[in-house]
Amino acid sequence: MTRSLTMDDLVYAGIALVAGVVAAFLFRMLLRWLGRHAERTNWRGDDVLVDALRMIVPWAAIAGGAASAAAALPLTRTVQHNVNQTLTLMVIFAATVSAARVVAGLVRSVTQSRSGVAGSATIFMNITRILVLAIGFLVGLQTLGISIAPLLTALGVGGLAVALALQDTLANLFAGIHILASKTVQPGDYIRLSSGEEGYVEDINWRQTTVRELSNNLVVIPNGQLAKTNMTNFMRPEQQLTILVQVGVSYDSDLERVEQVTKEVVAEVMTDITGAVPEHEPAVRFHTFGDSRIGFTVILGVGEFSDQYRIKHEFIKRLHRRYREEGIRIPSPARTVALQQGTTLIPPQRDVVSAPDDMTTARPI
Repeated sequence: MTRSLTMDDLVYAGIALVAGVVAAFLFRMLLRWLGRHAERTNWRGDDVLVDALRMIVPWAAIAGGAASAAAALPLTRTVQHNVNQTLTLMVIFAATVSAARVVAGLVRSVTQSRSGVAGSATIFMNITRILVLAIGFLVGLQTLGISIAPLLTALGVGGLAVALALQDTLANLFAGIHILASKTVQPGDYIRLSSGEEGYVEDINWRQTTVRELSNNLVVIPNGQLAKTNMTNFMRPEQQLTILVQVGVSYDSDLERVEQVTKEVVAEVMTDITGAVPEHEPAVRFHTFGDSRIGFTVILGVGEFSDQYRIKHEFIKRLHRRYREEGIRIPSPARTVALQQGTTLIPPQRDVVSAPDDMTTARPI
């Protein structure tokens, strides 16, 4: 110490430390009040900012109080320097964590506010969070007086070796980034792969894509495989889609009446059934003279892929009931075999006659 410790020094140091703690408490109460008001707004960015400030502002107040208390005490230059460095590192750590939270929250806010962008995809959030934490770590090392230039050089050489060793992992990472950036697949889409897997995309992270089947089973697909396979996305470019139902009626049916009745059933289903598209215009298209029926296609509109099963179910039931009421017959396949009496068809025959030695000849009889 440069001088002896007195009671006044302890009092000033205690007052400064208590003032920092009280200021941290008051700031936390103020930010909690601001957080309740931020929740009432439509923009999610203010919620993220207030949530981040809840961490850094109280810690900064405590660090300021501790620094003032240390300045009031007769400490040596070395001790004072160590205390200041410790407090600075504490503030840098709190600021880094808060900045990572802000950036990740803003990324989520942007992705949720824009159509066609993965609102629940964690890959972008994880990448931005890791980058911010890495920058904060390097700033902390620089604050301690450690040169980061050799460290960056070593990381560059080591990164090349790691990239060669983790080719599959990095391939999945960049494939996931490419999938999200191209907007071909986003969480919430219903997809079907050429290999047979299909379901709703739950999440796309740094390595894999999780798909939930209609049976609620989860299928995990590596991003590299998803990027290379043929895929059908039933949610893009529009979520609404049309489905085709094949129907057939007998040849003695009045096709004008069949078309009118079918359109009435379609309009009824589109209005009554949840998941249908009420503004869908009923469409009936005759296309085939079959063996026992005239075939036609009914086009139905559905809100999304999974709604088609319920709509088909109700449409077939109601159409079958209405056809019975109207006397419209749906024939079953039949085949007529005509036999002509008094005629017997005998296939031609040939007799084989033995020949001497090594020859065999066939002679018609």
